[in-house]
Amino acid sequence: DIENTKNEEHADWKPSVLDEKTRSVSFPLGSMGYRWAEKDTDKQKWRIENRCGVSGKEISPALSLIDIADETVAVNIPSFDGRNDAVRHVPAVEVETVNGKKFVTTIFDLLNAQLGVNRGLKGDYPESYKDENAYTPAWQEKITGIKSETAIHVAREFADNASKTKGKSMIIIGAGVNHWYHSDLMYRSAIMALMLTGSVGVNGGGLAHYVGQEKVAMLSSWATLAMAGDWLKPPRVQNTPSFWYMHSNQWKYEGSVFDYFQVKDKSKFREQHNADFTAKAVRLGWLPFYPNFSENPLKLAEKEDSAAYITEQLKNNKLRFAVEETDREENHPRVWFIWRANAIASSAKGHEYFMRHVLGTDDNLSADEKAGDLQTVENIKNSQGKLDLTVDLNFRMDTSALYSDIILPAATWYEKDDLNTTDMHSFAHPLRKAVAPLWESKSDWDTFKAIAKKFSNLAKAHFEKPVKDIVAAPLMHDTPGEIAQSDTADWKYGETEPVPGKTMPKLVTVERDYQRIYDKFVSLGPAASKSIGAHGVAWDSSEEYNELKKINGTVSFEGNEYPKLEEASEAVNTILHMAPEGNGKAAEKGFKKLSEICGIDFSPLVKGNEKVRMNIDDITIQPRRINTSPYWSGIVDEGRPYSSYTINTEFGVPWRTMTGRQHFYLDHDFYIAAGEALPVYKPNLAENALNETDNAPEGGLKLNYHTPHGKWQIHSTYFDNLRMLSLSRGGQVIWLNEKDTAGQGIEDNDWVEVYNNNGVVVCKTVVSSRMPEGVCYIYHATERTINAPLSEKTGNRSGNHNSLTRVRLKPLAMAGGYGQFSYYFNYWGPIGVNRDSYVIVKKAEKVRF
Repeated sequence: DIENTKNEEHADWKPSVLDEKTRSVSFPLGSMGYRWAEKDTDKQKWRIENRCGVSGKEISPALSLIDIADETVAVNIPSFDGRNDAVRHVPAVEVETVNGKKFVTTIFDLLNAQLGVNRGLKGDYPESYKDENAYTPAWQEKITGIKSETAIHVAREFADNASKTKGKSMIIIGAGVNHWYHSDLMYRSAIMALMLTGSVGVNGGGLAHYVGQEKVAMLSSWATLAMAGDWLKPPRVQNTPSFWYMHSNQWKYEGSVFDYFQVKDKSKFREQHNADFTAKAVRLGWLPFYPNFSENPLKLAEKEDSAAYITEQLKNNKLRFAVEETDREENHPRVWFIWRANAIASSAKGHEYFMRHVLGTDDNLSADEKAGDLQTVENIKNSQGKLDLTVDLNFRMDTSALYSDIILPAATWYEKDDLNTTDMHSFAHPLRKAVAPLWESKSDWDTFKAIAKKFSNLAKAHFEKPVKDIVAAPLMHDTPGEIAQSDTADWKYGETEPVPGKTMPKLVTVERDYQRIYDKFVSLGPAASKSIGAHGVAWDSSEEYNELKKINGTVSFEGNEYPKLEEASEAVNTILHMAPEGNGKAAEKGFKKLSEICGIDFSPLVKGNEKVRMNIDDITIQPRRINTSPYWSGIVDEGRPYSSYTINTEFGVPWRTMTGRQHFYLDHDFYIAAGEALPVYKPNLAENALNETDNAPEGGLKLNYHTPHGKWQIHSTYFDNLRMLSLSRGGQVIWLNEKDTAGQGIEDNDWVEVYNNNGVVVCKTVVSSRMPEGVCYIYHATERTINAPLSEKTGNRSGNHNSLTRVRLKPLAMAGGYGQFSYYFNYWGPIGVNRDSYVIVKKAEKVRF
């Protein structure tokens, strides 16, 4: 938009600031446009520095224009709590653009207007903390019940502590926030407080987000091994909320997403139903979905120029993405292999939808189909029982095992070798085999190895030679794909042309040698001998690869020699030796490569660790601390605990965002249209908009329903034993507030029937004054295999905690190909929320098993 930058490389991805000294528009180093520079003049400019990337001059970015404004300009501040929008003035200056003069302001000035900080400007600003306009302490008291004086006191102490300690103020958030529909807004509010007080990237400060022990520290080597990246890329990986929302047919049971997702003007969105939003995300390359197409990818790959053929067929609507026709039998998921999860019970939000549409068995679903006219998704028929085979690798007869066709006996923790890393600490821990697996059980590694061997033998009868396959891969984070789309133009509507890797998914042809699956499983492939990396940082791994041959031994086939992976312990050695966290030499090479991109000296982060090595025997003797990593953001040297973003704040590495900085403002089209460009308050979803209790008979106690982390059963502790069952009254229970139950004839330890249109649970009560009014809990990870009576309402066996939930997707989390809004496995995509749910609780008249 600025005259001297219109020919700048990746100009759309170089946001501007106003230099407060010269009042000129400048383009600071570190933005995403510089990260993916192709011109030599733009390389090594991906670093945080107050210097203009165009002029090369030092700059002093204006935080606010309050003291240098030409005039003030009125802006609309959206409200979603039933009040009128506010009109507030912000300071602005006039700048010359290629389209004439424009008024501009800073994000900080917009944020002050959004929050109602009155700096003597005109407009609907609150006069004091006692005003009940958003976002004053008095306003929040009406919503939260927390006294305004308390909010003021805590806020001042939090900020004062950050000021005195230089950012050592911390917010600890559990996984519960992530269960709400507007969880992203909740997180952004907390992160905003940390950013405003300078508490991000500081040991002792920041956001401590407990979501279970999920961090894979050795991501580079683990992903290479887990996703077969040592042999070929890309893998087929999937965000499961989108996958199961479509394949379990939950999309058929809701109308417009805007029935419950509040926006000011829904006409600003072309799509109105979440199924159409999901299809858009897939065809534009924002999110993956499998199968990719309505035709076999092996057949499509046989075409002379398969990518060009697929693109042309899609454009002419002669070929469709499978997500647009999930009820066609050729697009059904056929085999479900469940490993290390109780997927059918604990993970399946909308459990009864899974029972009906995925498994094709008895269910307690009473919801009505509501999906009306859709734009691109075809509502063909309501398929039931899509799977042909369900396999569960398990050592418990849990709900998933109960509904599986085959249960493979699994070894438990002390019967196998494994590796553990976590975001709770910075150590590599072993899990070692104390005794051999009992009876017919096998370790996970040996089970998959045996399946691979049998599969390879069977493949000889079906695949005489290697075959080509084509994979539609999303536009990935930490790749040039994250600057592919500066808008949401959709080729399906003729708004742009379909271009693989640009306006649609990448189309990558790979070769599958199905007869060699076993050989490849027990060896580390040649791709790992060339380079390895993660999050856009890769380095030469040939030295580590050759060293691994000596550590693990080798396996040979087709005249080539590879590091051996026959045993789980050898897989652990591979992960430790090939990754910078376990190998100081790899860390040194990784930081050198990052230095080439940023122009920053990282030698202090690797000094003294160059000779660090570890293998499974080393960490068995004593858990070993990992090295500081070139693709993570925390510094763990010299006894420092891991704290995210310390490398960013102390060395000037940009954040993986469009600006390279922390963001208050999200300028994606979807976020602007939804009124969520800046942090904003949106209430919980309205009960009468969710279609969950509209079929309920009269009477009963209507409550907001939560499924918190299991109080007595989670991860490695289960409640299906006598001691745990004794503590939990013999099975799953529902926690109720004593004031809610008064007058309902419900007392402690009574049997009740809990239901909504999603399903039914029959269980005992725990009536407690500790419960908030209007809310009920059934702690998650319960089973429908234990003490689950028949339902009076349906006559079928009652369900578990997820029988009362369903998947509700937020379209904003589907955006992709746009800076930080780009897909990466287990990083980005909509979540399956379950706290915006409501149930009816009635005392059971008769309990039958």
